[in-house]
Amino acid sequence: MRNRLRKIATVLATIYLGVLVLLMLLETTLLYPAPPPTRGDWQADWLDHEDVYFTSSDGTSLHGWYCPKVDARRSILFCHGNGEDVSNLADELDFLRRTYQANVFAFDYRGYGHSQGRPKEAGILADGEAAQRWLAERSGREPGQIVLWGRSLGGAVAVHLASQHGAAALVLDRTFSSMVDVAASHYPWLPIRWLLRNRYPSIDKLPRYTGPLIQFHGQPDEVVPYRFAQALFAASRSTNKQFIASESLTHNDPWPNEYYQRVQDFLRDAIDD
Repeated sequence: MRNRLRKIATVLATIYLGVLVLLMLLETTLLYPAPPPTRGDWQADWLDHEDVYFTSSDGTSLHGWYCPKVDARRSILFCHGNGEDVSNLADELDFLRRTYQANVFAFDYRGYGHSQGRPKEAGILADGEAAQRWLAERSGREPGQIVLWGRSLGGAVAVHLASQHGAAALVLDRTFSSMVDVAASHYPWLPIRWLLRNRYPSIDKLPRYTGPLIQFHGQPDEVVPYRFAQALFAASRSTNKQFIASESLTHNDPWPNEYYQRVQDFLRDAIDD
């Protein structure tokens, strides 16, 4: 009986280690499920936009869409989630430009859309810095005068940029305290906190930004548990911050119109006054 139990334990341990190795090998694929570049509408002829090619700090070629607005009151850098690229954003970019009277720039991280390279945390954060610099130069502003808008993974990028270079305002949509927290909550039986290479510790970075912050999250979010959004917001040292909770919004639901109005009111009070 003892030998049999030992054999069973050995088999289970081998399977467990195999799963660990497999997940380590698949980390990039699991965290960055970029859509196939052939799937989106890359022409968007109806959208007034410019195809922009720029480079990250390590020379990686990046691509984005710039949507200018005549007599713009502000400039918005939009950092998208890990399952989309700019070809999915045409309607949203046009809406943001019109609603907020803004120049809007959305870009693809390395490995997404028409951007080159392979996604990884350090590279994606560097890509965000390059995009913030590009928009600041193009719109005649300083990097710290750009409104940073981040969704999900893009929220971690936006937090990093705000902590490093400042922002006119920070808009966070269903983002997390850290990637480690989210991954560990989905795989509690794995030593995620030791193994994950892409960590995005937004909760450690956000205190370095003290400007205006507005954050949204749904209580039933099935991807990023609500408690991690609360923890991130609590870490903010801003004296001008709002947290808006929804009882129905899941991770990929579209925002109700009232949320966009809340952002409009917030930006007017925080920036325009």
